[in-house]
Amino acid sequence: MLPTVYQEDTTKKVLDTILSIQPKEARAGTGETREAVVYRIATETLEKLPPDYIPHEVKDRLSKLEPMNIFLRQEIDRFQRVLDIVRSTLIKLKLAIDGTIVMNEELRDALDRMYDAKIPNIWLKVSWESSTLGAWFTDLHARNEQYRSWLKLSKDTRPLAFWMTGFFNPQGFLTAMRQEVTRANIGWSLDNVILTNKILRADREALREAPQQGVYVYGLYIEGAKIKSGVLEELKSNEKVLIHPMPVIHISAEAEPSIGTTPIKQDRRQVYYAPVYKKPRRTDRNYICTLKLECPLGDKTGPDVWTLRGVAVLCDNK
Repeated sequence: MLPTVYQEDTTKKVLDTILSIQPKEARAGTGETREAVVYRIATETLEKLPPDYIPHEVKDRLSKLEPMNIFLRQEIDRFQRVLDIVRSTLIKLKLAIDGTIVMNEELRDALDRMYDAKIPNIWLKVSWESSTLGAWFTDLHARNEQYRSWLKLSKDTRPLAFWMTGFFNPQGFLTAMRQEVTRANIGWSLDNVILTNKILRADREALREAPQQGVYVYGLYIEGAKIKSGVLEELKSNEKVLIHPMPVIHISAEAEPSIGTTPIKQDRRQVYYAPVYKKPRRTDRNYICTLKLECPLGDKTGPDVWTLRGVAVLCDNK
Protein backbone atom coordinates (compact mmCIF):
# COMPACT_ATOMS: atom_id res chain seq x y z
CA MET A 1 0.00 0.00 0.00
CA LEU A 2 1.29 3.47 -0.93
CA PRO A 3 2.10 5.84 1.99
CA THR A 4 -0.58 8.32 0.88
CA VAL A 5 -3.19 5.55 0.73
CA TYR A 6 -2.20 4.38 4.21
CA GLN A 7 -2.53 7.94 5.55
CA GLU A 8 -5.95 8.33 3.93
CA ASP A 9 -7.13 5.04 5.42
CA THR A 10 -5.87 5.99 8.88
CA THR A 11 -7.51 9.42 8.73
CA LYS A 12 -10.80 7.91 7.58
CA LYS A 13 -10.78 5.38 10.42
CA VAL A 14 -10.11 8.10 13.00
CA LEU A 15 -12.93 10.30 11.66
CA ASP A 16 -15.32 7.34 11.52
CA THR A 17 -14.47 6.50 15.13
CA ILE A 18 -15.11 10.09 16.24
CA LEU A 19 -18.47 10.12 14.46
CA SER A 20 -19.44 6.74 15.89
CA ILE A 21 -19.09 7.94 19.49
CA GLN A 22 -21.06 11.14 18.97
CA PRO A 23 -24.53 11.19 20.59
CA LYS A 24 -27.24 10.15 18.16
CA GLU A 25 -29.80 12.93 18.39
CA ALA A 26 -32.60 14.19 16.23
CA ARG A 27 -31.68 16.54 13.38
CA ALA A 28 -31.83 20.14 14.45
CA GLY A 29 -34.89 22.02 13.27
CA THR A 30 -36.75 19.02 11.82
CA GLY A 31 -38.41 17.70 14.97
CA GLU A 32 -37.90 14.16 13.63
CA THR A 33 -36.21 11.46 15.66
CA ARG A 34 -33.40 9.39 14.14
CA GLU A 35 -35.78 6.47 13.77
CA ALA A 36 -38.40 8.61 12.01
CA VAL A 37 -35.80 9.99 9.58
CA VAL A 38 -34.46 6.53 8.70
CA TYR A 39 -37.98 5.08 8.47
CA ARG A 40 -38.86 7.74 5.91
CA ILE A 41 -35.64 7.15 3.95
CA ALA A 42 -36.29 3.39 3.95
CA THR A 43 -39.86 3.87 2.71
CA GLU A 44 -38.81 6.21 -0.11
CA THR A 45 -35.92 3.95 -1.09
CA LEU A 46 -38.10 0.84 -1.26
CA GLU A 47 -40.48 2.66 -3.60
CA LYS A 48 -37.62 3.60 -5.95
CA LEU A 49 -35.68 0.33 -5.78
CA PRO A 50 -35.39 -1.37 -9.22
CA PRO A 51 -37.55 -4.48 -9.71
CA ASP A 52 -36.01 -7.93 -9.48
CA TYR A 53 -34.61 -9.62 -12.57
CA ILE A 54 -36.74 -12.54 -13.74
CA PRO A 55 -34.40 -15.58 -13.98
CA HIS A 56 -36.05 -17.32 -16.94
CA GLU A 57 -36.10 -14.08 -18.97
CA VAL A 58 -32.41 -13.47 -18.31
CA LYS A 59 -31.59 -17.10 -19.13
CA ASP A 60 -33.53 -16.96 -22.40
CA ARG A 61 -31.91 -13.69 -23.50
CA LEU A 62 -28.40 -14.96 -22.68
CA SER A 63 -28.87 -18.53 -23.89
CA LYS A 64 -25.95 -18.38 -26.35
CA LEU A 65 -22.82 -19.48 -24.50
CA GLU A 66 -20.64 -16.58 -25.60
CA PRO A 67 -18.05 -14.96 -23.32
CA MET A 68 -19.89 -11.63 -23.09
CA ASN A 69 -23.21 -13.35 -22.36
CA ILE A 70 -21.62 -15.40 -19.59
CA PHE A 71 -20.06 -12.24 -18.17
CA LEU A 72 -23.39 -10.36 -18.21
CA ARG A 73 -25.17 -13.29 -16.57
CA GLN A 74 -22.63 -13.29 -13.73
CA GLU A 75 -22.96 -9.53 -13.31
CA ILE A 76 -26.75 -9.70 -13.12
CA ASP A 77 -26.59 -12.54 -10.59
CA ARG A 78 -24.39 -10.40 -8.34
CA PHE A 79 -26.56 -7.33 -8.83
CA GLN A 80 -29.70 -9.29 -7.99
CA ARG A 81 -28.06 -10.36 -4.74
CA VAL A 82 -27.48 -6.69 -3.91
CA LEU A 83 -31.15 -5.93 -4.61
CA ASP A 84 -32.24 -8.84 -2.41
CA ILE A 85 -30.10 -7.73 0.53
CA VAL A 86 -31.01 -4.04 0.22
CA ARG A 87 -34.73 -4.81 0.01
CA SER A 88 -34.56 -7.26 2.92
CA THR A 89 -32.60 -4.81 5.09
CA LEU A 90 -35.02 -1.94 4.47
CA ILE A 91 -38.11 -4.05 5.14
CA LYS A 92 -36.66 -5.48 8.36
CA LEU A 93 -35.43 -2.06 9.44
CA LYS A 94 -38.95 -0.62 9.18
CA LEU A 95 -40.35 -3.56 11.15
CA ALA A 96 -37.68 -3.11 13.83
CA ILE A 97 -38.40 0.62 14.14
CA ASP A 98 -42.10 -0.23 14.50
CA GLY A 99 -41.20 -2.70 17.25
CA THR A 100 -42.49 -5.72 15.33
CA ILE A 101 -39.10 -7.49 15.31
CA VAL A 102 -35.92 -7.18 17.37
CA MET A 103 -33.38 -4.55 16.31
CA ASN A 104 -30.28 -6.74 15.90
CA GLU A 105 -26.69 -5.58 15.38
CA GLU A 106 -26.93 -5.48 11.57
CA LEU A 107 -30.11 -3.42 11.64
CA ARG A 108 -28.68 -1.08 14.26
CA ASP A 109 -25.63 -0.54 12.03
CA ALA A 110 -27.92 0.13 9.05
CA LEU A 111 -29.96 2.64 11.06
CA ASP A 112 -26.90 4.51 12.34
CA ARG A 113 -25.14 4.61 9.00
CA MET A 114 -28.21 5.57 6.97
CA TYR A 115 -28.89 8.41 9.41
CA ASP A 116 -25.32 9.63 8.77
CA ALA A 117 -25.80 9.24 4.96
CA LYS A 118 -23.38 6.29 4.89
CA ILE A 119 -23.72 2.87 3.31
CA PRO A 120 -24.67 0.05 5.72
CA ASN A 121 -21.84 -2.44 6.17
CA ILE A 122 -24.01 -5.37 5.12
CA TRP A 123 -24.48 -3.67 1.73
CA LEU A 124 -20.80 -2.85 1.32
CA LYS A 125 -19.90 -6.52 1.73
CA VAL A 126 -21.77 -7.44 -1.47
CA SER A 127 -21.54 -4.26 -3.54
CA TRP A 128 -19.17 -1.34 -4.12
CA GLU A 129 -17.66 1.58 -2.25
CA SER A 130 -19.04 5.09 -2.62
CA SER A 131 -18.63 8.47 -0.95
CA THR A 132 -22.18 8.78 0.40
CA LEU A 133 -25.40 6.80 0.58
CA GLY A 134 -26.93 9.05 -2.08
CA ALA A 135 -24.01 8.49 -4.46
CA TRP A 136 -24.24 4.75 -3.81
CA PHE A 137 -27.91 4.67 -4.84
CA THR A 138 -27.14 6.79 -7.90
CA ASP A 139 -24.60 4.14 -8.93
CA LEU A 140 -27.11 1.37 -8.22
CA HIS A 141 -29.67 2.87 -10.60
CA ALA A 142 -27.00 3.59 -13.25
CA ARG A 143 -25.77 -0.01 -13.08
CA ASN A 144 -29.32 -1.31 -13.33
CA GLU A 145 -29.96 0.90 -16.38
CA GLN A 146 -26.86 -0.47 -18.15
CA TYR A 147 -27.80 -4.11 -17.47
CA ARG A 148 -31.44 -3.69 -18.51
CA SER A 149 -30.58 -1.70 -21.64
CA TRP A 150 -28.21 -4.50 -22.66
CA LEU A 151 -30.85 -7.17 -22.02
CA LYS A 152 -33.42 -5.31 -24.14
CA LEU A 153 -31.22 -5.56 -27.24
CA SER A 154 -31.62 -8.44 -29.66
CA LYS A 155 -29.48 -11.53 -29.01
CA ASP A 156 -26.90 -10.63 -31.65
CA THR A 157 -26.67 -6.95 -30.68
CA ARG A 158 -24.39 -5.22 -28.18
CA PRO A 159 -24.41 -1.74 -26.67
CA LEU A 160 -22.44 0.80 -28.71
CA ALA A 161 -20.30 1.61 -25.67
CA PHE A 162 -19.90 0.34 -22.12
CA TRP A 163 -19.68 2.12 -18.78
CA MET A 164 -16.93 -0.07 -17.33
CA THR A 165 -17.21 1.62 -13.94
CA GLY A 166 -20.63 0.00 -13.56
CA PHE A 167 -19.32 -3.57 -13.55
CA PHE A 168 -18.49 -5.64 -10.47
CA ASN A 169 -15.70 -7.35 -12.39
CA PRO A 170 -14.16 -5.05 -15.03
CA GLN A 171 -11.24 -7.48 -15.43
CA GLY A 172 -13.76 -10.18 -16.34
CA PHE A 173 -15.32 -7.83 -18.88
CA LEU A 174 -11.96 -7.29 -20.58
CA THR A 175 -11.17 -11.01 -20.45
CA ALA A 176 -14.50 -11.82 -22.14
CA MET A 177 -13.69 -9.27 -24.83
CA ARG A 178 -10.24 -10.83 -25.36
CA GLN A 179 -11.83 -14.27 -25.68
CA GLU A 180 -14.23 -13.08 -28.35
CA VAL A 181 -11.49 -11.32 -30.33
CA THR A 182 -9.35 -14.46 -30.08
CA ARG A 183 -12.17 -16.65 -31.41
CA ALA A 184 -12.68 -14.27 -34.33
CA ASN A 185 -9.06 -14.65 -35.48
CA ILE A 186 -7.94 -18.07 -36.71
CA GLY A 187 -4.68 -19.26 -35.19
CA TRP A 188 -4.78 -16.94 -32.20
CA SER A 189 -4.38 -18.27 -28.67
CA LEU A 190 -5.77 -16.48 -25.63
CA ASP A 191 -2.43 -16.92 -23.85
CA ASN A 192 -0.73 -14.87 -26.58
CA VAL A 193 -3.34 -12.14 -26.93
CA ILE A 194 -2.76 -8.78 -25.24
CA LEU A 195 -4.88 -5.68 -24.73
CA THR A 196 -4.55 -2.75 -27.07
CA ASN A 197 -6.34 0.58 -27.05
CA LYS A 198 -6.90 3.80 -28.93
CA ILE A 199 -8.23 7.13 -27.66
CA LEU A 200 -11.13 8.35 -29.80
CA ARG A 201 -11.70 11.99 -30.63
CA ALA A 202 -15.45 11.52 -30.98
CA ASP A 203 -17.85 11.94 -28.07
CA ARG A 204 -20.02 9.06 -26.94
CA GLU A 205 -23.07 10.75 -28.47
CA ALA A 206 -21.34 10.76 -31.86
CA LEU A 207 -20.90 6.97 -31.94
CA ARG A 208 -23.09 5.33 -34.57
CA GLU A 209 -21.99 1.70 -34.47
CA ALA A 210 -19.96 -0.64 -32.29
CA PRO A 211 -16.40 -1.52 -33.37
CA GLN A 212 -15.90 -4.66 -35.46
CA GLN A 213 -13.66 -6.04 -32.72
CA GLY A 214 -13.22 -4.94 -29.14
CA VAL A 215 -15.37 -2.48 -27.20
CA TYR A 216 -15.87 1.24 -26.73
CA VAL A 217 -15.55 2.30 -23.08
CA TYR A 218 -16.66 5.62 -21.61
CA GLY A 219 -16.88 7.28 -18.21
CA LEU A 220 -13.23 6.91 -17.19
CA TYR A 221 -11.05 9.63 -15.64
CA ILE A 222 -7.38 10.54 -15.75
CA GLU A 223 -5.52 11.81 -12.69
CA GLY A 224 -2.38 13.94 -12.90
CA ALA A 225 -2.77 14.93 -16.56
CA LYS A 226 -5.29 15.66 -19.31
CA ILE A 227 -5.97 14.19 -22.73
CA LYS A 228 -5.97 16.68 -25.61
CA SER A 229 -6.49 15.50 -29.19
CA GLY A 230 -5.76 11.94 -28.08
CA VAL A 231 -2.40 12.86 -26.49
CA LEU A 232 -1.29 13.41 -22.89
CA GLU A 233 -1.15 17.03 -21.77
CA GLU A 234 0.43 18.26 -18.55
CA LEU A 235 -1.57 20.17 -15.97
CA LYS A 236 -0.82 23.83 -15.37
CA SER A 237 1.08 24.65 -12.19
CA ASN A 238 -1.83 26.65 -10.78
CA GLU A 239 -4.47 24.07 -11.71
CA LYS A 240 -6.33 22.79 -8.66
CA VAL A 241 -8.36 20.07 -10.38
CA LEU A 242 -6.20 16.96 -10.73
CA ILE A 243 -8.81 14.57 -12.14
CA HIS A 244 -10.36 15.06 -15.59
CA PRO A 245 -12.78 13.04 -17.77
CA MET A 246 -11.29 10.71 -20.37
CA PRO A 247 -12.57 10.56 -23.95
CA VAL A 248 -14.16 7.38 -25.28
CA ILE A 249 -11.57 4.60 -25.54
CA HIS A 250 -11.55 1.73 -28.02
CA ILE A 251 -10.15 -1.28 -26.15
CA SER A 252 -9.43 -4.39 -28.18
CA ALA A 253 -6.89 -7.20 -28.35
CA GLU A 254 -4.05 -8.21 -30.63
CA ALA A 255 -1.66 -11.12 -30.98
CA GLU A 256 1.57 -10.60 -29.07
CA PRO A 257 4.53 -10.42 -31.49
CA SER A 258 6.43 -13.69 -31.62
CA ILE A 259 10.15 -13.90 -30.91
CA GLY A 260 12.09 -13.43 -34.12
CA THR A 261 9.34 -11.60 -35.99
CA THR A 262 9.96 -8.18 -37.46
CA PRO A 263 8.38 -5.58 -35.17
CA ILE A 264 5.73 -3.33 -36.64
CA LYS A 265 7.00 0.14 -37.43
CA GLN A 266 6.31 2.33 -34.42
CA ASP A 267 4.89 5.85 -34.45
CA ARG A 268 7.19 8.73 -33.62
CA ARG A 269 5.40 9.31 -30.33
CA GLN A 270 6.46 7.50 -27.20
CA VAL A 271 3.78 5.84 -25.10
CA TYR A 272 3.08 5.79 -21.38
CA TYR A 273 1.45 2.69 -19.95
CA ALA A 274 -1.01 4.15 -17.46
CA PRO A 275 -2.34 1.88 -14.71
CA VAL A 276 -6.12 1.71 -14.47
CA TYR A 277 -7.78 1.55 -11.04
CA LYS A 278 -11.39 1.13 -9.94
CA LYS A 279 -11.09 3.92 -7.37
CA PRO A 280 -8.71 6.82 -6.59
CA ARG A 281 -7.17 4.62 -3.88
CA ARG A 282 -4.38 2.93 -5.83
CA THR A 283 -4.17 -0.50 -4.27
CA ASP A 284 -3.55 -3.90 -5.83
CA ARG A 285 -7.17 -4.75 -5.10
CA ASN A 286 -8.37 -1.81 -7.19
CA TYR A 287 -5.97 -2.41 -10.11
CA ILE A 288 -7.56 -3.47 -13.42
CA CYS A 289 -5.08 -3.20 -16.32
CA THR A 290 -2.88 -0.70 -18.15
CA LEU A 291 -3.80 1.58 -21.03
CA LYS A 292 -1.39 2.87 -23.64
CA LEU A 293 -1.42 6.69 -23.78
CA GLU A 294 0.54 8.68 -26.35
CA CYS A 295 3.12 11.16 -25.04
CA PRO A 296 3.58 14.62 -26.56
CA LEU A 297 6.47 15.09 -28.95
CA GLY A 298 9.66 16.31 -27.28
CA ASP A 299 12.67 15.09 -25.33
CA LYS A 300 11.26 16.00 -21.90
CA THR A 301 7.78 14.51 -22.22
CA GLY A 302 8.55 10.79 -22.35
CA PRO A 303 7.06 7.99 -20.21
CA ASP A 304 9.32 8.69 -17.21
CA VAL A 305 7.83 12.17 -16.82
CA TRP A 306 4.29 10.80 -16.48
CA THR A 307 5.46 8.03 -14.17
CA LEU A 308 6.99 10.60 -11.80
CA ARG A 309 3.75 12.58 -11.88
CA GLY A 310 1.80 9.49 -10.90
CA VAL A 311 -0.55 9.68 -13.88
CA ALA A 312 -3.23 7.00 -13.74
CA VAL A 313 -6.65 6.23 -15.19
CA LEU A 314 -9.59 5.83 -12.79
CA CYS A 315 -13.00 4.24 -13.22
CA ASP A 316 -14.42 6.45 -10.48
CA ASN A 317 -13.37 9.88 -9.29
CA LYS A 318 -15.02 9.61 -5.85
